[in-house]
Amino acid sequence: MKVSVALSPLADLRAAIRVATFPTLKAVWANPTLLFRPASLSRVFFGAVWVAFAKPTDEGGRGPKLSLLPHATGTVLDLGAGLGHSVGYFDRKAVKVYVALEPNEMMHAGIRERANAAGYHEEDGSLLILRPCGAEDLASIKAQLDGAGVRVDTLVSLLTLCSIPNPQQTLTRLVREILAPGGQLLFYEHVRSPLRDVAWWQGLWTPVWRVAFDGCCLDRPTHVWVAEMTDVNVATGESIGMWSEQKLWGKEGEPDEHLFWHRVGRFVKHSG
Repeated sequence: MKVSVALSPLADLRAAIRVATFPTLKAVWANPTLLFRPASLSRVFFGAVWVAFAKPTDEGGRGPKLSLLPHATGTVLDLGAGLGHSVGYFDRKAVKVYVALEPNEMMHAGIRERANAAGYHEEDGSLLILRPCGAEDLASIKAQLDGAGVRVDTLVSLLTLCSIPNPQQTLTRLVREILAPGGQLLFYEHVRSPLRDVAWWQGLWTPVWRVAFDGCCLDRPTHVWVAEMTDVNVATGESIGMWSEQKLWGKEGEPDEHLFWHRVGRFVKHSG
């Protein structure tokens, strides 16, 4: 593996430190207790990073998103909605309700702005921004969806499954308990490389990377977890395959020797 590729995260770390140090210090000055809450401090740091880099990151993933997100229909639950860039890729006639799940409240104003521009509004029920909770907070997600009277037809994850806690368990529960039968899981994620040397470097960088970028891990084989996901037959209690359809593809033009190796997937849940 080329040294330039192995050390490529250094440039991203320098850029993140450059844009996020002052906003983070400002937040600490206003609330010194952040120094004793590393997770909250990391979230503040990453929030400042994302404000600066969300647009170029969105543009970098434009190709995969254009091939993936037009499949979304009905009510969409966007995991880790960030600043709401995904909403611009939906077919407004097909996607009736946009539900944004974003635990970082610094992002909510951006979500609302982009959703409104795309025709989704809280006033008419076509936009729902979930009160601060993470993907692992199933009870809170269920309660808010039930309160709004909606069921999820499409579950979307864009560069999010790399950072959620207990990813296999959390994602399986979301699909089993939140996604409607026959619904879709659409994802675009950077994942663990199948190349041994690349995967080694991904594992080496992850402890540093997750601190700076709000839990983001470079070495999760998310696409494999999704493909192997199972459900339970309610009548018999037996394990059954989760998907009636599945399609997995890569990011066009992306080299295999890459620490941020992406997979794109459209998986359709069994109908019952």
